[in-house]
Amino acid sequence: MKLVVQVRLLPTAEQAAALEATLRACNDAANFASVTAFTTGDRREYALRKHTYREVKARGLGAQPAQHVIKKVADAYTTLKANARAGNLGPQGCARRARAESKPVTFRADAAQPFDDRCLSWDHTGHTVSIWTTTGRLKNVAFVGSLDQLKMLALYRKGESDLVCRDGMWFLYATCEISDVPVTEPDGFVGVDLGIANIATTSDGARHCGKGLNAVRHRNRELRRRLQAKATKSAKRLLKKRRRREARFAADTNHRIAKRIVTEAERTGRGIALEDLGGIRDRVRLRKPQRVTLHSWSFHQLGSFIAYKAARHGVAVIHVDPAYTSQACSACGHVDKANRPSQATFSCTSCGFAEHADVNAARNIASRGAAGWAVSHAADDAA
Repeated sequence: MKLVVQVRLLPTAEQAAALEATLRACNDAANFASVTAFTTGDRREYALRKHTYREVKARGLGAQPAQHVIKKVADAYTTLKANARAGNLGPQGCARRARAESKPVTFRADAAQPFDDRCLSWDHTGHTVSIWTTTGRLKNVAFVGSLDQLKMLALYRKGESDLVCRDGMWFLYATCEISDVPVTEPDGFVGVDLGIANIATTSDGARHCGKGLNAVRHRNRELRRRLQAKATKSAKRLLKKRRRREARFAADTNHRIAKRIVTEAERTGRGIALEDLGGIRDRVRLRKPQRVTLHSWSFHQLGSFIAYKAARHGVAVIHVDPAYTSQACSACGHVDKANRPSQATFSCTSCGFAEHADVNAARNIASRGAAGWAVSHAADDAA
């Protein structure tokens, strides 16, 4: 299993200037390689290398950084093609997709740059790194992180690390490979219903309310609107300062919810059943005031947090079809739109069973998870 550990670099003023010049040179070379890939049509790494390697090296880059720049460009075009094929840029012929495909991919001057072990070495005892730059090798660049991050870095780091400059701060994103934990055979499943009013509701009845998160998002949205309308220098400074605050708050909330769900599943020896909500933004139709809430809903992030935390503890995770889970009765199975008289209420028109709507949906998801797990493992056993 691969995880990414973020540590912060604490370079001196001279070291920071060297790192900045290195990122600028690497991304300038990447833009050159991108234009070449766009004009020649050779967007695969090895084909692109024939056209650009000498020129990229001539721009002050060493052999390994030049290879990484070319690979970064090839990966960018692969991602663009995958997004277009998946429909993430809109249907064929739409203006957004046409704009994306009609010009070369561009890289910001401070875009992240990958480094391998030839260009970057770690001293875990002294908490320093030695890193290649266009002005020479920088040694004894200090880094800091939490105790858990530093321990994971020392034990499991493997592969490339990305140098990132964000808001004047320097970071290294290091890839760590952790041995897979064998998945324990689950004794039932905890169903998790994801929503807006309640971020996550489990089949045990635990509800993680989204009211606080939605209030923060509404407050930030209104503040952004007022500051953008004001358009003064101080307003723009404040916008820049606050631009990532909401994302950090949402990610922290999702981390805490995911940890509680995984801990409970591990404690009780159960697996976790999640809804497969891929493409929900394209399927669901909402009134205009509700669209902002849906598009800022970070259900994918919460699902990914639950998945990787579960994998680290050997907890089984299965994704199920969410169709009609909110309209089906978890007691008798009767499906009817009239079973949901309100957003929070479920009352079965057939058997009279009543429950909080999200808890009922979570129980349906848990049942589907158990059935799906049994079917998939019966097929594995037969094979």
